[in-house]
Order: sequence, then C-alpha cells, then structure tokens
Amino acid sequence: MIQTDQQLRDFLTSIKSQTHLAIDTEFKRVDTYYPILCLVQIATQSNTDCIDILAIENLEPLFDKLYQHDSVWIVHSARQDIEALYYLSNRLPHQLFDTQIAAHFLNHPAQISYQKITEILQGVLLDKAYTRLDWTTRPLPEEAIEYALDDVLYLLKNYVQLFDQLIIEQKLDWLMADGHDLSNIDLYLPNLDQAWQKIKGLSKLPKSTHQKAAQLAAWRESQAVNKNKPRKWIMTDEQLIDYSTNKAKLSDKAKASFNEFLSQHSHLVETRIEIGSHQPPTKSEKQQKNQLQKLIQKIAVQYNLDETLIANGKALMKYIRGDQSVKFLSGWRHHILKEELKNAK
Repeated sequence: MIQTDQQLRDFLTSIKSQTHLAIDTEFKRVDTYYPILCLVQIATQSNTDCIDILAIENLEPLFDKLYQHDSVWIVHSARQDIEALYYLSNRLPHQLFDTQIAAHFLNHPAQISYQKITEILQGVLLDKAYTRLDWTTRPLPEEAIEYALDDVLYLLKNYVQLFDQLIIEQKLDWLMADGHDLSNIDLYLPNLDQAWQKIKGLSKLPKSTHQKAAQLAAWRESQAVNKNKPRKWIMTDEQLIDYSTNKAKLSDKAKASFNEFLSQHSHLVETRIEIGSHQPPTKSEKQQKNQLQKLIQKIAVQYNLDETLIANGKALMKYIRGDQSVKFLSGWRHHILKEELKNAK
C-alpha cells in the first residue's frame, strides 16, 4: 500500500504512459455529510496498487494523473467514486467507462455488482468479507487491503469484454453518452432548491404545508453542509413534517437560524414545488402508460436492451403529464424511439 508522497510519485511514474485506469475507492460516510475518502485503488496493464489517502500529504500529483484529458476512468458504479474524489480534487473525469452501465446495456441486471459481473465474465468468485469495514481504521488488516485491490484487479478484463460486445452490438456511443452524464457537476453540488425531494412522505401532506416543508428542507441541507453532518442528524424527515404542519415548533435558537437563512435566500420565500408525479394515475393515464410500455418493450427486444434502460415507469408518467425534460426525449433513446413516438400520438 502506498503511504508516502515518494511512494506515490514512484507509482505515478511507473504508470505515466498508461491512459486506461481501473479505479475504485473506499470511503466512510456514516457521521458526515461529505464522504471521507480513505483509499484509492488503481490498476493498469502494468501495475496495481492501493493509495492510502489519509497518509499522503500532497495529492496533487495523483489528481494531475487522474484528470488528464487522455485518462480514461474504468469504474464499476462510478458515481460515488467520482463524488468522493471530487470533494478533494474539485475536478471531474474527462473520459469514463462505467462497467455497471455497460453491463446493463448488454442486458445484465441494472444494479449488477462488481462481484457478480466478474463471476459471469471471469469465472472468479470474489470475497465480500470487508464490505462494511471502517476504512479509516489504521493499520488496515492485510486481508482488507487485498480485498480492496480485488475491486480493481479484474476491472480491466471486464472492461475489454464489455467494450468488445458493445462494439458488436453498436452500443458503445450510447454507453459513453450515459457515462458522460456522470461528469455533470450538478450531481455533486448541494442543491438547496431541490432539497425538498429528499423528504419522505411529502406527497401525503396538504398543499398548504409544502412551501414551509421545502424551506425547512433547504435550511436543513444548508446546516448539514456547513456542519458536515448527515441531514437527518440535523432534522429527521418526521421532525421536518411535524414542523411544517405545526405539530411541533422549532426551538428559539433554531427558529432564529431558520429565519436568518430565509432572509439570505429570499427566493425560497416564493418557492413552489411540484409533486404531481406522486399522485396516482388516472384511468386515461394508465392506458397511455400501458401503450407506451408496449412500444418500449418492442424497441427493447429489437435492440437487446432492458426496457427500463430506455424509460422506466416514472419517466413515462412524467412524459404523459407533459414533462419534456425526460431522458428518452434526447440522445440515443430519442433516436431509437422518435418514429414510434410520432406514430403513438
């Protein structure tokens, strides 16, 4: 395991000419808002090693390598890895191949694990013994380090097989387009205006309480960010709902903080939220949805795709209710659907 700046420089020198980087991370996110990045594992065609992020003083050389324009990240289920690295580097990858998404394009289950796809492609059964380890522990057990290295050891082999099959099925551009969406910075920035979407049970509340609930959610998110604590440590959903319906009252200190927050974010005073998508579908909407699902099932069979990769039920209901921002109205999805959608009108 790499634990000194010199060891890191030596490793980076050894992979200087390598552009395809199999990457995984281990982090802790139990008592903080932001993940605490602990390890970064990297495998190339020539080298594999594990970098102890908590021990390295200067991470800039690592970031310079990871975020070069010609560096291709090969990651399984990349979003959390991108996020954990982003909060330290303030950068996003330029090229990404997510093997979980790639597997889904080839009709494997949507959330297939790295262990399962490796078993399928390589015939290797990987140990899951350290999935719940506190990765801030030092020294780490040697077996845990081996476990972490296993998470990149077969990534390149998986990548090659998935890449070749995507070429055969003419889906590589689709995969790269979806991977590019993971480099959207908005995915990794706290969004106070949309914090209300984190509230469970909001759709069951009277509309008259929605505005206050949205304001409380934005304040809770802001407090969680500022204190680097989980949002539910600041205020649970149940408490937030009680405050928004006046079943409970904020303490004087919390109320003062909340009012100050609103004065600094005046647009939230007029905030409006739309939760119509949570309302049960009407008979007519059910019929339209069934028709669209049959259409998509037909296209999915034609392209050997899981139909939910094209559009899930939630997206279909949004479309039926007039939402033109749904994913299947742009990119490769729209390309394969547009004629059928025209005919369906």
